Amino acid sequence: MKGKPKNAVYRPGRSKLATRGLLMALALVMLVPVAVTFLYSFFSPDEIKAFMETRGSYDAEKWMDVKLSPQMFSLTQYYEILIRDTSILRMFVNSAFYTVMILLGQAAVIPMMAYGLSRFRFRGRDALFFAIIMLMLLPFQVTMVPNVLTLRAIGLLNTVWAVIMPMWFAPFYIFLIRQYMLGLPNELLEAAQVDGAGTIRCYGHIVLPVCRPIIGAAVALSFADCWNLVEQPMTYLSQRMELQPLSVMFNQLASASTGIEFAGAAIYMLPALFIYLYFLKDILAGVQLTELK
Repeated sequence: MKGKPKNAVYRPGRSKLATRGLLMALALVMLVPVAVTFLYSFFSPDEIKAFMETRGSYDAEKWMDVKLSPQMFSLTQYYEILIRDTSILRMFVNSAFYTVMILLGQAAVIPMMAYGLSRFRFRGRDALFFAIIMLMLLPFQVTMVPNVLTLRAIGLLNTVWAVIMPMWFAPFYIFLIRQYMLGLPNELLEAAQVDGAGTIRCYGHIVLPVCRPIIGAAVALSFADCWNLVEQPMTYLSQRMELQPLSVMFNQLASASTGIEFAGAAIYMLPALFIYLYFLKDILAGVQLTELK
């Protein structure tokens, strides 16, 4: 049997080309709102107000007019948000604070819990893991009342910790990392223990570096969850409007147009885009290597 020549060029089949074309088309469709948001952020506030006032007045049988270029390129929206009116910037800082604090807490708690559930046998381990799965499946509306009662009893309701601390024990990411750790070869840890490494050293120098892809994917997914918190701040911070993140207050920007909503949306999307691009390889590797049993 003749082998393939060394300088042969890989040519994808028609089915693969069609699949790639379809995926590219879908990606472009999903990117249109993002591109339009950034484009409209360079319109002047007066032009945006005039455009937003036409909502709901279109003929159902006609296409809606879409502006593809501003009458005059302007940075006034960003000037209003970043310099003149800092209310949106203050809510942006609140969102960043909640996200950073939640991710730091999760980094300290979740991998360690996943390591314990995957590598140690102790009484009640299976019951604890079952409880984690049940919490993962239950929606927030089911656990909202017990959470409010607990936070009120310990004096954390209407404080920033009411939003931050419950997110440190997110059950989905415990489950995700625990399932990944189950696939680690026992020989790897046994060899380290033979060399004199203890439990903590194995965790810090072997388990965490090997689990970097799934941890990176979990960080990216958790960032999206934390950055878009809505129900938790509305429930736990109902009496502290100054502590609300931008995700909660953002809908008020479009209820009565102020001309700066697109710049606010652009600033709001940038951190999520940067985080996704930074952890892109980890997300792909984590999805490919993780076996959710």
